[in-house]
This record gives sequence, C-alpha cells and structure tokens, in this order.
Amino acid sequence: MKHIIVISSSLRAHSNSEALAGEFVRGAREAGHQVELVSLKDKDIRFCRGCLACQKSQRCVIHDDAVAIVEKMREADVIAFATPIYYYELAGQLKTLLDRANPLYSGNYRFRDIYLLFAAAENEPETPQGAMHGLEGWIACFEKARFAGSIFAGGVNAPNEILGHEGLRIAYETGKSVR
Repeated sequence: MKHIIVISSSLRAHSNSEALAGEFVRGAREAGHQVELVSLKDKDIRFCRGCLACQKSQRCVIHDDAVAIVEKMREADVIAFATPIYYYELAGQLKTLLDRANPLYSGNYRFRDIYLLFAAAENEPETPQGAMHGLEGWIACFEKARFAGSIFAGGVNAPNEILGHEGLRIAYETGKSVR
C-alpha cells in the first residue's frame, strides 16, 4: 500500500482538472492505497521570499497553509498534481506551492513517483509542453523522485465539460495502476 497525495490546484468550482484528480483518487483507492486529495481552493499560500532559511531548518519562515501541505508532500510515497493549463503553463497557485516546497530539497522526503493531471481548453499537441517542462524542472531537483506519467485532457474549458472525456477513464486507470 502506498501513501498518495493528490494536489488539485484549480480554484474553479466543478473544475475539469479536479475531475481528473477525483478519478485518479478513485482508482488508487480501489487499488488499496491510502489517498488524500488536497485542494488549493481557499488556501492561503504566499509567495516564496527566496531567503533560503529552509535549507538549514527544513522549515519555511512563512506561516500559512503551504507549510502543512508541504509536510504532506514530504510523507507521501506518490504525488499527483492536478492543474488547469493557463497560458500553456501550470496554474500560478501550483507553481507557488512548488516554490514553497523548497524545504524538501535538502530534507528527507519519501516521494518517488510524481504524476501530472492537467486539462486545457486548447487541444493541440504542444499544449501540455510548458506545464510538463515546469514540473519536470521541479522533479529534477529531487534525485530520488521521477516523473511517472501524465494525463492530459484537451478541448475542455467550461466547468464539467470534461464529463465523458477519455481522460477521466485514463486518470482512473492510472490511479488504479500505481505500484
């Protein structure tokens, strides 16, 4: 059994990327894993100050909701990030959380496999490239971690537009196949 955290970064109700997260969670739970879904909606996550105090203490000097989320990330075996694509990139709130996860860099973290679940109005082959590159850059800083896979659902914009989309089935199957 793996301890999995799924972090949904969409701030919109009935979000398409959060629907992907929900299906990943459902599949992983059915496979017998312990899974927690964390939404960044209504969370107070402030920008990293770049002070690097966390490199010595493994703790951030900013006291907001990011601190508890980063601790959950530290204890997880698997992390899945769910995000809408905004201007061909990760949502800003997810990027801010990734920056705030800097205390993990020099600390002892458990996660090994990282997944990216993302949805966008655009559906061209290049649509996911910017978000993929951003997350791969973050993962490259954690030598024990690896990019384990992604699910991209393109052509969905309005809330709940993803219903019936093949990406939901793939997210469920991916969650169910986590080992």
